[in-house]
Amino acid sequence: MPTRRARHLAGATAGLLIGLGGASPAHAATVRVVHPGESIQRAVDGAQPGDTILVLPGTYHESVQIGTPRLTLRGTGRQTVITRGPDGSAGACAQAGHGICVTGAAGQRIAGDRIESLTVAGFAKNGISASETDRLTVRDVLARDNGEEGISQEKSTRGRFEHDEAAHNGQAGIFLANIAYGKGGAIDTEGARISDDSLHDNRMGVVVRRVRDLTVEHNSITGNCAGVFVVGDDGRPRTGALTVRQNRVDRNNAYCPPTSTLPFVQGTGIVLTGVESTLVTHNEVDGNVGASPFSGGIVLFRSFVGGPSAGNTISDNTAADNGPADLADRDGGPDNTFSRNTCHISEPAGRC
Repeated sequence: MPTRRARHLAGATAGLLIGLGGASPAHAATVRVVHPGESIQRAVDGAQPGDTILVLPGTYHESVQIGTPRLTLRGTGRQTVITRGPDGSAGACAQAGHGICVTGAAGQRIAGDRIESLTVAGFAKNGISASETDRLTVRDVLARDNGEEGISQEKSTRGRFEHDEAAHNGQAGIFLANIAYGKGGAIDTEGARISDDSLHDNRMGVVVRRVRDLTVEHNSITGNCAGVFVVGDDGRPRTGALTVRQNRVDRNNAYCPPTSTLPFVQGTGIVLTGVESTLVTHNEVDGNVGASPFSGGIVLFRSFVGGPSAGNTISDNTAADNGPADLADRDGGPDNTFSRNTCHISEPAGRC
């Protein structure tokens, strides 16, 4: 029997959704409450657009596949935990090794879904894996101890990743890309935003790869091998038209060994590689120290698989105690400008 609190939460949530016009004329928004021992996937499969799945505190050993637009999957805070199910679990999401999957189709992006107030942990690949989505919101989620990305999105537009925490994931805390596995021109995210997140003790804090029109702001990023890694290559359109602003990026000094595509990474605050027309401004970047080619506070580095960075603006940042430099232009591309930055050491000299 639902508890009094569960009935209250369900009723309040349903009232809020109806009041906001979350339901279509043909369907009154429904709150479906999932109790410990019950299946989240079963509730999702029975939901219609506009519904909310409210998952009560407990540990749920399953992967969840979402294919319904305007669906909200909401926990009750970090005590709602979705973690790996038995080996051989059915479903495409579980078979891929992910925790929660939100998946549309080419030319038919799934729109308006929300994942809120829960923990997703311990999956072989991504905690949350989204593809072909529009206006996906991931808010107040803890993604921890997943084998690859904490939160991953590809082929998508207008995403919001807000007030999340990603920790101890094998790759990035948050990863946004045109295509997770493959090349191609940068996708226009139409204003996607990564904001107010805590990203610590991952391989990378934030990775944005082959995307345009995206903002990374107001995040706390520490204890990773690299804080913010913005990656471009020789594809067209190029990675660019991005904004990285008002983040605190400090002590990202963990060691990550080399891979087939990158040398070892350590002590990297913010790096742009193969990127154009990007603004890096009003960030506080401190204590990122290492001996990697990418090491330093704010670093421009020529892409290994494409042309130089060009037309980027690095301004009004505060960078201190980074090594070997607070600001480093190791790219040499055209029209990159450094202005009004507060720092001690730059490569070449004179950028502070």
